[in-house]
Amino acid sequence: MIFRKSETPETPEPAQPVRPGSKGRPTRTRKEAEAARRRPLVVDDRKEARRRDRERASKERAEAQQALMTGDEKKMPMQHRGPERRLVRDLVDSRRNVAEYFFPIALIFMLVALIMPLIRPEMYLAMSTGMIVVLWGGILVCVIDSFLLRRHLRKNLTARHGSVGSGLVGYGIMRAIQIRRFRLPRAQIKHGEDPR
Repeated sequence: MIFRKSETPETPEPAQPVRPGSKGRPTRTRKEAEAARRRPLVVDDRKEARRRDRERASKERAEAQQALMTGDEKKMPMQHRGPERRLVRDLVDSRRNVAEYFFPIALIFMLVALIMPLIRPEMYLAMSTGMIVVLWGGILVCVIDSFLLRRHLRKNLTARHGSVGSGLVGYGIMRAIQIRRFRLPRAQIKHGEDPR
């Protein structure tokens, strides 16, 4: 007892005050940060990972398809987004295009021209001549209408946006060829209405 030092109770160190704007903890070392980011290159359960990827891709496709039907530009595929493409779609949808009527009529005419000679063989020459005249005449009218549409698109795009972006005229002409009912994104305006 004589030689025993008197033990003084340890006093805890006072807590450092947290500076305003600091994160309140020490910064991680580089080694700790790298260890936290480290993941295996090959997933253990490949089938599960593939299934999750398929589900995610399927969900994204369904959302994009729904957006094409409703006109929601935020979820549309990238090739349909933007104010210039919306203007092109509206300009095409507001006019009556020859090609959207020609292709269904040409298909019906071709079917009649193929079936009629089986019923009446003597009409083969007249039907084949008529089919050639109608098809080539219709294609010529479609080409002329496409040139008029091209001029119309270029004029309106320049007036509204200052220039014609690459691929916009081709986008409009391809849309004009499609039957209005089957166009995607769906037409948002009626024939004769002004573009939005």
